[in-house]
Amino acid sequence: MATPTAACPGLFIVHLDKQCPIHVLDSHNLPIIFGELDTFFDLSSYFDAKIEAISRFDYIAYCGEEDLLAHYFLNFDDANNRHFIGTKRQDINGLMIGEGEWKDFIQQGVYKRKKEADRDSYLWDEIIQRTCQNALDGTLLGEANLLRGKSAIHEMAKEPRFSRRALSSAMIKAIRNFPDEDGEITRNVSFMPSFYERKAYIFLQLRKRNITNYDNDYRPKRQALLEIACGAAKNKFPALQTLVGIAIDAPRFARRNAEDFILMDCREWPEERRLQYERANEGLSFFGTSNLIATRKKAQEFPDPELREKPEMARRVKVGRNALCPCGSGKKYKRCCLGKILE
Repeated sequence: MATPTAACPGLFIVHLDKQCPIHVLDSHNLPIIFGELDTFFDLSSYFDAKIEAISRFDYIAYCGEEDLLAHYFLNFDDANNRHFIGTKRQDINGLMIGEGEWKDFIQQGVYKRKKEADRDSYLWDEIIQRTCQNALDGTLLGEANLLRGKSAIHEMAKEPRFSRRALSSAMIKAIRNFPDEDGEITRNVSFMPSFYERKAYIFLQLRKRNITNYDNDYRPKRQALLEIACGAAKNKFPALQTLVGIAIDAPRFARRNAEDFILMDCREWPEERRLQYERANEGLSFFGTSNLIATRKKAQEFPDPELREKPEMARRVKVGRNALCPCGSGKKYKRCCLGKILE
């Protein structure tokens, strides 16, 4: 409802229901908000935090939306693993944010480290964008309809920016470390936890020599291997409910490439299905070899500068199935770090 002011009849005050807030962005702060919160998760989380603050406080005063965004970034609730607006104190009923908060924030090292660390994450976006463009162009192979219902790409798009950074970094590292070995076929498979509980990604790279029929012979076999790898991951980590498989030819040796994706809903996992993938994995031994390598890496939205100075904190260690976990807990690896992520 709009009412004219007594002092200036041409000036109207707009009364908005705080239970139904409206987000007003202008030509200055719109590019900032959408540029910084450039995933669905990050943008919706910011608006959720803003709505929560509007509902809680009697007033919130700030000069520009970008200043509120800086305040949001600088407030993090460790217990709930999310940013928030305002304060946890219950005796405060209003919030005022000074002008220039955003300008000061982007000059800080914490912000610059984040932007530098985020560079790798756009590999994830590139995969999503390229695959969706192929779907729009009608050149996408397979049966998945990306524009209707669930798909592997739909699941990938749910990841927040800092999670995409960790996932992309893991993929880049796996690509660089792909072994140059003799033999007709060389493979490398990576298990990458999602931001979401009970969900993970399987990244499969293959190097096949002497391919004669790429689309009709080789790719169906690569897709079948990807499915087996996903089934083997579920068998190894029973708490998983969603698996997304990504398969490519090892970029170090491939002149051409095309991704294969699979979305495996494994909330229901009857014994016959478990046995199916157990038998299929015989001889392949996905996630069952003695040469498993575990990488422990702490992912933070705003990286700690100390982690960059201590690379040993993210070292690689070879871990056998029943070996002690490298974290020092005294437990077996299979019952410790990676398992904790999925509990």
